[in-house]
Formats: sequence, C-alpha cells, structure tokens
Amino acid sequence: MAEIRSIGQIDGVEVQSALLGRTDGLHVLLLSYGARLAELWVPDRDGRLADIVLGHDRLEDWATQGGYLGATCGRYANRIAKGQFVMDGRLVQLDRNEGEQHLHGGSFGLDRKTWQIESHSAEHVTFATVSPAGEMGYPGRLSVRTTYRLEGSVLQIRMEAETDAPTVVNLVNHAYFNLAGQQSGDMRTQLLRIDAAHYLPVDAQLIPTGELCPVADTAHDFRSLRLIGDPWPSPGGFDHNFCLSAPLDADSGLRPCAEALDPTSGRRLRLWTTEPGVQLYTGAHFDGTPGKAGATYPHFAGFALETQRFPDSPNQPAFPSSRLDPGQPYDHHMHFDFTPQSPRGI
Repeated sequence: MAEIRSIGQIDGVEVQSALLGRTDGLHVLLLSYGARLAELWVPDRDGRLADIVLGHDRLEDWATQGGYLGATCGRYANRIAKGQFVMDGRLVQLDRNEGEQHLHGGSFGLDRKTWQIESHSAEHVTFATVSPAGEMGYPGRLSVRTTYRLEGSVLQIRMEAETDAPTVVNLVNHAYFNLAGQQSGDMRTQLLRIDAAHYLPVDAQLIPTGELCPVADTAHDFRSLRLIGDPWPSPGGFDHNFCLSAPLDADSGLRPCAEALDPTSGRRLRLWTTEPGVQLYTGAHFDGTPGKAGATYPHFAGFALETQRFPDSPNQPAFPSSRLDPGQPYDHHMHFDFTPQSPRGI
C-alpha cells in the first residue's frame, strides 16, 4: 500500500502525504493539499536518482508562496478573459485574481483545497474533493478526483469531474520540471519537443487572440528536440498554448504531446494526453523562491507542461469546448514515461 502520513495542518485542516514506489527507484511523494505532486525521483542513465519537480520543504510554503507548484488546478485552469462568459444566455461572472482576468480557478481554486484520500494501493492514490455551486462564481456542484498511478517508469495522472448543472471545466496538473534536478537552477539548456504545428498568440494580458498560428519560422517551433531557451520569444520566456497535432489513438485514447531531455544526465520525459492543447510555461516568476533541500529557485528554474483545453475557450466558439453537462464525465489523462536516454542516445 502507499505510505500515508500526517504532516501538519493548513488552515486547521490536516494535510497528508502519500509515497508511491520504492525509494531505491522511481518514486513520487504526493500531498493532499492541492492533490499535488510534491516530489518525483527519477534515475539518470546510470541509475542515479534526482528529484525533478520544484516544490517546498515547509508545509506553510506550499500555502503561501504561490506558483501552483505540482497542484491540480481548476475549476478552469489557465485564463478566462475578464473572468466572465455567457452560458445558456446567462452571464457568468467568476472571481478575478490576475488583474481583470480569472486564472487557475480563482483566488480559492482546487489548488488551495485539502483533498481527501479516497483510495490507495501499492500502485495508486486517488484524491477527491467537492467544489460547491457558486464557488468562485462557477455554476454547478462539481465533484472532482485526481488519481496518480505509478507503474515501472510510467506515471499516470487522471483528473475526473462530474457536475449537477451545466458548467465549464479545465483541470491541469501544474508540476514544474527540471530534469537535471530541482536544485539545478536555470533549465534553459535542456531540450524540448512538442507535437504541435500551431500555437495560440496572446495579447498583453496573455489572453488568446483567437488565431491559430503556425509555429514554423517562429520561436514556438518545437517540432524537433531543441533548446528550451533558444530561441526565446521574449525576456519572459514562454506562457503559450500549443495546439497538439496528432489525433487520439484508437486503442489508448491518447495523443503524443511532448518529449524533454537533459543531455548531461540522460533523464527524459515523454508525455501523452487526452487533451487538445498543452501550455508551456517557463517559470519567469521565480526569483529566489524557497525550494527543497535548501534550494532557492531563480528565474526559469523549471518548465510546466499543462495538458488542457485551450485558454479562454468559454469565450472562443472556435476552440474545443470546455462545457460539462450533468451526466457527462470529464476525464483527463496524462501519461509520463521517464525511461532515461541510453548512452547511445536511444
């Protein structure tokens, strides 16, 4: 069974940790606060382990530092313009927590809830919570589950939701990766490939303009492995949705999404998803943020790959729909394979 421990309280509510896997091999540490991925220990090509996700040592830092590190974010992750949209002829006004915009579910999103551990085994942990009708302005009572499953070198994350009234849902996992190790500083010399021929340009508030633009001949072209930080679209790096190119596989129900590689260690991440888009965010906001094992995180200390529905889709009829109706399950999968690169580069 997963190793479950009580690690303290946030806002008077007990927070639990859950350990999956053997500590002499690939293993993960999860927190019930935000149903989050707190540690991810992955071997390099020589079997040496490193924790490759950013996080904090102190429980209070998870609650106060911001950045959504490792959390399940929603109800609607990413941005909704002016925090509003029209549903069935009615204007819905959400909490606005990034200037005039709604971001990652609002000022009290799913990342700030302490979830319950609903079930666990040697291979999985399932967290569950409820967002009541009207919370952060959302219609409908939403029941949510996040399941982490570890099988060999593969970590699966499954986010599920059900509603009792029409609403919008877009859940993401917000882990930040640094394949050299969470304490290794700037990750811009690591390599990334994204299976996307188009991306969404954004305005000054990071709201999509509605266009789908080709990545060819732009800084957004990750169709083959290349340095994350060269070329760089702006001093702030990337915070953009990429529109995934491949259809869903008929057998697995997944589409290829991304691959990342640290050439020095050989640690590699390969990602598949059910979702039509992925947000690449390169961590411009880090600036001396307290990390784990005495680390502090500088600008660009880690990159996030948030598989998702497109940002602002409730206001963009041409984007894939994020509407969820009663009786219709929301079921979002991410599959990560952390098999390292061999010395021959295979």
